[in-house]
Amino acid sequence: MFQNRKEMEEKMRKEGRLPPGQALTDRFPVLHYGPIPPFNEASWNFRIWGEVEKPLKFSWAEFTQLPRTSMAYDLHCVTRWSKFDTQWEGVTVHSLIDAGLLKLKPSARFVMQRAEYDFSSNLPLEIVLSERFILATHFNGHPLTPEHGYPLRGVVGALPGQKSDQDVYFWKGAKWLRGLEFTTEDHKGFWEMAGYHNNANVWKEERLG
Repeated sequence: MFQNRKEMEEKMRKEGRLPPGQALTDRFPVLHYGPIPPFNEASWNFRIWGEVEKPLKFSWAEFTQLPRTSMAYDLHCVTRWSKFDTQWEGVTVHSLIDAGLLKLKPSARFVMQRAEYDFSSNLPLEIVLSERFILATHFNGHPLTPEHGYPLRGVVGALPGQKSDQDVYFWKGAKWLRGLEFTTEDHKGFWEMAGYHNNANVWKEERLG
């Protein structure tokens, strides 16, 4: 197994998919701050507000009826592991726009993901609107497990074979997501305020600010 992993790691490095300072893993490490929050379907909701023409709020039943898509991502954690070709299912923000459910104001430039326990994570608007970001409910064909963010998490990943300056570390997607706040200015999220790099470009090893 170790030899196979090392061979795959070298393959990914040659293909330009393994960022500097990263090592391949076939596991899915669990990393988060604080306890796992309980989920109450009757009271759970997901909100979108800020620089939008009309604020939105979805119950869990309503959210599960939104347009869905599947995406494959390479994941790169700031703790130096990378996991390739992971499969996710959920809702993209641009699909909400395409469906006429969400209309942004021209002043929208950034997005703050708001999660349980007042956790937050910030991203530029162009990443949130790209295929690199998904509001995920499923991983590898199954609903998210509680430790990985059930029922909903923001996932930001690299598109396999498409290296980009928009490839950021995995912490930029928030677990246990409860809302998106669109803003005119950038505001640091939880880990950025704790000293992590605000941009988090994986190819430049922007780990700490």
